[in-house]
Amino acid sequence: MHIRRATDADWPQLWAIIEPIMRAGETFALPRDGDEAVARAYFASTEKVNFVAEDGGTILGASYVRPNQQGGGSHIANCGYMTAAAARGRGIARALCSHSIDYCREAGFKGIQYNFVVSTNEAAVHLWQSLGFAIVGTLPGAFDHPTHGFVDAYVMFRAL
Repeated sequence: MHIRRATDADWPQLWAIIEPIMRAGETFALPRDGDEAVARAYFASTEKVNFVAEDGGTILGASYVRPNQQGGGSHIANCGYMTAAAARGRGIARALCSHSIDYCREAGFKGIQYNFVVSTNEAAVHLWQSLGFAIVGTLPGAFDHPTHGFVDAYVMFRAL
């Protein structure tokens, strides 16, 4: 597996990954009936640096990095991740997160903040904690999960 900067040519494979995630409505705070433009604006907007994890030309997952805030908050990064359904359980998210930590450190960020980690996404919460992120806040009932109803979302942070 190789992690590299994403290009515009990668978007069709990225859309194929994010569309079923959006439709499931379990982890991203995106409309379940959102279209490709909504997904692209969320994941690959101009203020984000995108990366892909690929193997033999097949994209297995992707990430983005951006400043979490402007001005006085721009020293803290915000990142997001998605993994292709067929590649789950293969360490793709771990590799992308580890890559983000290194990239953010080299880019001069002082920490990484995840603004909205759905509490029922237990695999992600566990993974982020294993990589040094702590839950620093809980947003009670902030996410309307399609099967569990209103569930908490976490704010997670790791200093760099």
